[in-house]
Amino acid sequence: MAKKRPQTKGSRPQPHGAGGEVPVVGAREACPCGSGRRYKACHGRAAAHAATELVQRPFEGLPGECDWVALRELVPAATVELVLRDGLPEGVPSVTLATVLPMAWPALRRDDGSVLLGLQNDTASGDISRDLADTLQRALVAEPGTPVEGRRAPSDAPRLQDVLAADGAFEPVVHSGFEFWVPDAENATPEVTASLERANSAAIPTVKLAGVDAAYWCETPEKNHLRWVMPHEEEHLLDALARLHAAGTSSLGEGTRLVGSFRAHGLTVPVWDLPSGVGAEEIEKPAAEFAERLAAALAVTEPLTPEERRARGGLTNRQVTLS
Repeated sequence: MAKKRPQTKGSRPQPHGAGGEVPVVGAREACPCGSGRRYKACHGRAAAHAATELVQRPFEGLPGECDWVALRELVPAATVELVLRDGLPEGVPSVTLATVLPMAWPALRRDDGSVLLGLQNDTASGDISRDLADTLQRALVAEPGTPVEGRRAPSDAPRLQDVLAADGAFEPVVHSGFEFWVPDAENATPEVTASLERANSAAIPTVKLAGVDAAYWCETPEKNHLRWVMPHEEEHLLDALARLHAAGTSSLGEGTRLVGSFRAHGLTVPVWDLPSGVGAEEIEKPAAEFAERLAAALAVTEPLTPEERRARGGLTNRQVTLS
């Protein structure tokens, strides 16, 4: 084993960078702080932890948090005009969030300077908000007509909550397909055209309900569904749903049934099965009536009855985690 060379006073290398900050280097390189250890085992450890630590509710604090979750996990084709905290930079006429972009690009700076930001891409760290904000900021300065590649955002980079206006409206527009990718379809590249055809063929028809927040009707070959992203704390919501289920008032009308829920990005998404003939317009009134029943159930503070506890256990057993 090689012996360590003794160090005399003042011989330890000093940290590089202004203010004693340790710059980022390769994981296997010597840490610039002068410890003698590799970067990954020294100052790189904290940086890696910050970059990979999972943020349970990445969209918390953003306007429309429930819709952010729905567009990330449930809705095939949708767009939202985003409002930036500092306004649009010169040469950028608009910034639009899209569920998916052609070729699965993380972002795209169009020829006219506008920006499209993809939401459903894989992210490199445990904080979706930070990665998306980093992609957005790079798209704002990209050359027009170019896509933006994904990367792991620096651990101290801004998040969406820092970049987007806190009071900006978040109003998703659900599309039947992905034609919004190509304003000029005749001049689209063969790759983009092929990607568009594949995406359209796989898209499940989806409609956002108008009368309640973050509820999305969708059509599948066997039956239709309503998926409703709710902002309430999970345990409290499950108690309320159990009370309604035990009382026989958890459905949305004849032939419908509350079948369970998803857990996604820190929020709970109850799911109802609907008969194949029930469309989005027909479920608007029952959904609004259910919202009133749920509000009343959420206000109850008494412990669950044995029947309600059994109903809650059934709902919990049918819960699936998406993220």
